[in-house]
This record gives sequence, structure tokens and C-alpha cells, in this order.
Amino acid sequence: MSTVVTFGEIMMRLTAPDRQRFSQATCLGITYGGGEANTAAALSQMGVRAAHVTVFPDNDLGRSASAFFHKSGVDTTYFLSGPGRLGLYFMEVGAGIRPSRIVYDRYESAFAKLDPAGFDWEKIFDGAKWFHWTGITPAVSEAAAQACTDAIRTARRLGLTISTDVNYRRVLWQYGKKASDVMPSLVEECDVAVCTEGDAADIFGIQSAGFLNMAEQMKQRFPNLGKIIATRRDTLSATHNRLTGICFDGKGYHESPTFDLNPIVDRIGGGDAFMAGFIYGSLHFDDQMRALSFATAASALKHTIEGDFNLVTAAEIEQVMQGDVSGRLLR
Repeated sequence: MSTVVTFGEIMMRLTAPDRQRFSQATCLGITYGGGEANTAAALSQMGVRAAHVTVFPDNDLGRSASAFFHKSGVDTTYFLSGPGRLGLYFMEVGAGIRPSRIVYDRYESAFAKLDPAGFDWEKIFDGAKWFHWTGITPAVSEAAAQACTDAIRTARRLGLTISTDVNYRRVLWQYGKKASDVMPSLVEECDVAVCTEGDAADIFGIQSAGFLNMAEQMKQRFPNLGKIIATRRDTLSATHNRLTGICFDGKGYHESPTFDLNPIVDRIGGGDAFMAGFIYGSLHFDDQMRALSFATAASALKHTIEGDFNLVTAAEIEQVMQGDVSGRLLR
């Protein structure tokens, strides 16, 4: 029985080593990840029972991806098999003034070809308190969008807290519907949304003068949203950023302390770590500012870790949140 359930595609990540360009690399490092699964894995590292729901091809690659997340502590009971392939993405890690680059190869994946009727959401949500999804899932295919819709409606009926990272990916919406056609009816059922000004403009047509103005408009349009959260990132270079957590709760605006991230080891999954931290904080703390600061500290730590998800404990996050960012050797 899991406290948190997440739903979305898991891909194989293939990374050029040692910050090489794709044109230089003669080998690629393998790991696995996906926004929602990264959130579940990060929560598992913090001691929260988390299950992920997805579909893999019935082959060695699908089984390898499944084993990878099972090893991380994620409940893989609802990892299903189906026709299609495992989605891929290729990563070129930037440095200094050269940005990182990602190339996706996920067409006709097993997840995109899923059968929405294959999920017993009432059974999946038995005993759960929280459901998390992202805007990537309904973008992948019409079938994935329907499954996401079914999950959200069931979660709402059962009284779970529902969160989303709206996560607009223009290139994924290729099956005849736009994000603006699908996302509003899904977001209106949510309690918490990660949303930036750019995503709000692209998906909902909300033009704003900064985060607070955007969040106020989001709250007006989607009254069920109790919190709109995000991170504000100041990018000094590919390997040096500053990160601040921000939140609007319908009554006021809140900011976390700012973390100086230098050098960045791997920024992929930073947003997923932030979401996992916010879920953890919301489940464990009564203080909203503490939850926001915990989420931001979790994201900051993720930038020091290779791979897609956050391999840190809640105690390590608390240590950073309390100001210990010295990186002193621990014995």
C-alpha cells in the first residue's frame, strides 16, 4: 500500500560521457528516468511509500528499466507490459557557456500505445493519499491522455490530494490535439500545480506580469488549486545557477532561501526533486514555508547527483535546509 502514486512514461537515458559532444562520444552511459517516476523514486529515498504506474515493452530493455526503479525502492506492482518500444532520450551535458542538449526518440513507445482500460485505478489508489502527474503524460498520445483523465477523476472521487507539474513540451503534442484543448479540464481537478509564467501563457493563454500575477490568474481560473509553486532559476552558466522556491497559496506569496549551485553535476530531474520535496513537506510539516524550503533544498541537492532522480535522504535535505552547505567531509 503506497502513500503516493505517480503515473507516466519511463525512458532510457543515454548520456555522452565526460561532458563530451555527441559528435565526440564513442560510448554512452545508460540510466532510466521520467518526470513522474523520478518523483516517486526521490520520495522512496526519503522513506515515503511511493508507487509508479507505467507501461513497458515486454523485452530486456523494459525489464531492465523496471529493475532499475524497483532497486530504488519504488513499488513496481503496476508496471505493465504492452506492444511497442522503450522510449529513449540522449543527453549531452554542457559546461560553462555551452548549454546541455537533449534529443528525444520516443515515437511509438509502449507507453504511448497503452490501453486506458488496463488500469484499475480504484485498486491502484487503495490506501493512497496523493496522486501526481505531469503535462508530459497527456501529451504523449490520446490513449495516455485518456488514462491520465481516468486516474485524475478516480483520485478526486476518492479524496486524494492531486498535484501536477504542467510541464509544457510543444514537440510532444502530435496526435491532433493541443495542450490548450486537453490540459485545462485536467488541471481544474488539481490541488497543487507547478507552473511558470511561460507554461501558463503557452497552455492556458494567461499573459502575466510575473509569477504572482500569473498565479493569481491561475487561481481565479482554477479555484480548486490551493497552491501554485515553481522554482526561479538564475542561470549564470551551464554549471552555475541560483535557485529559489516560490509559492502562491491563494492568500499570499512566499519565497524560500536561495541556493547557489556551483558546480552543477546534473540538473536533469531538478524539478522532479522539487516536487518530491514539496510532497514530502506537505505530508510531514504543518508549516508551508518549511515545506517550500525543504522542496528547494531537495532540488538543490539533486543538482549534485548524476542521473535522473534524487538519491538523498530526508535527513540530508534537512541538513542543507538548515544552512549546512559547506560540503565538509563526513566520517
